[in-house]
Amino acid sequence: MQLKEYIINDIQPLELTDKISDLQLLFNQLTYSHIPIQKEGVYMGCISETDAHCFDSAISIMDCNYAIEGFFVRDSTNWLDVLEAFAQNDSNIMPVLGADNSYLGYYELNDIIHLFNETPFFSEPGGIIIVEKGINDYSFSEISQIVESNDAKILGAFISKMDGDLVRITIKIANASLNEVIQTFRRYSYNIVSGHEDDTYLESLKERSKYLDKYLNM
Repeated sequence: MQLKEYIINDIQPLELTDKISDLQLLFNQLTYSHIPIQKEGVYMGCISETDAHCFDSAISIMDCNYAIEGFFVRDSTNWLDVLEAFAQNDSNIMPVLGADNSYLGYYELNDIIHLFNETPFFSEPGGIIIVEKGINDYSFSEISQIVESNDAKILGAFISKMDGDLVRITIKIANASLNEVIQTFRRYSYNIVSGHEDDTYLESLKERSKYLDKYLNM
């Protein structure tokens, strides 16, 4: 998945010598949580909207440079790490630097989430099963074996929670009866936290049910 085409560069970072009033004005015009800051063309980090509105508008950004948060990603960073960077920094804008540390622009959180939603895990119909087992007792190879032994395919799987000695895995499955897969997981001593059909699949069933009902009542 190529992210470079999603880099936006319509906003240039403010300079340390700019006034806080300039920063506050920019926040009033935009819906971003942070604004990039640079020093003589070199990216320094971002200042949050919350911090910006706490400062005296008459002073310069340099006078409160301690509030600058130095987060960024590279243009080569994969999309999962980009999502993680958004979450860790509680931001809806993520500055992007090149290999030579040059400022290239930024990603918007909504664009990255949209890409995530287009992956088969979300876009393909199927069923969701959430299982739980001891952290030293599970393996993804075993999980794959359980699913595929029921003539099903895994659309995606990830560890959604770790709590002490237990690990919780969320699995999306295509082409299978969830009940059969769930029973197999139980035979392998997995605790079933939940198992339900994907919304897309449910909507398909509802539409077919309505059509059948209409046909039978003609």
